[in-house]
Amino acid sequence: MNKDFFIDNLKTLFYALLIAVFIRSFLLQPFYIPSSSMEPNLLVGDRLFVTKYSFGYSKHSFPFSPPIIKDRIFYTKPNRGDVIVFKTPADNRTDYIKRLIGLPGDSVQFIDGDVYINDNQILKTIVSKNDIIFCGYKKINVNTFEEKLPNGKLHITSYRNDFSYKNSDKFIVPPNHYFFLGDNRDCSKDSRFLSDVGYVHENNLVGKAQFIFFSSDYRIGYFIEFWKWHKSFRFNRFFKKIH
Repeated sequence: MNKDFFIDNLKTLFYALLIAVFIRSFLLQPFYIPSSSMEPNLLVGDRLFVTKYSFGYSKHSFPFSPPIIKDRIFYTKPNRGDVIVFKTPADNRTDYIKRLIGLPGDSVQFIDGDVYINDNQILKTIVSKNDIIFCGYKKINVNTFEEKLPNGKLHITSYRNDFSYKNSDKFIVPPNHYFFLGDNRDCSKDSRFLSDVGYVHENNLVGKAQFIFFSSDYRIGYFIEFWKWHKSFRFNRFFKKIH
């Protein structure tokens, strides 16, 4: 009887593992936000769901990126402005989350602090001044803007008001690649830094960020400190859709 009990539980665990791997690989995968590069839209401590089927599947859709798919299957091209999780080209292992700005063949350039796509300036409207957000553990003063991409997609961005990233060379996005920026424009390692991130191949796309299901501020208290939950949990961010 003990042997049958052990075998039954082992089977249950095996099937549960298969179901979990299937859901994680083909449907939804949870991610944790570890950095402030996407503030004010995504905060450190946000936990979100990414849909794996949004752009089809590659080897990076699966745990440990096994070489079972050569390129990408059932591919649906992402839209400009999507918030996307991808594997960094530097190691094809680390997950980054950024906003898609440049499509294959686009030129992207910063001129006097403004973003230009194909020599056209992205419309940037001031929302508020002297806001405080994080850059790592450091608080920084920023001006908050609403930007409008060429496809009409609106999103919020922040730029430091003491010094900011002003000018760049013109980035020409290669075929089958994408150009990403963080919404916290002066605290983000993204496609502007070619040796670290650079242009991201379509096969490196993992999925589209859809909504936050849980959020807590680790600076107030850790999960095991239940007596601080009422202060550390950001209830207003639970089940918040990501734009």
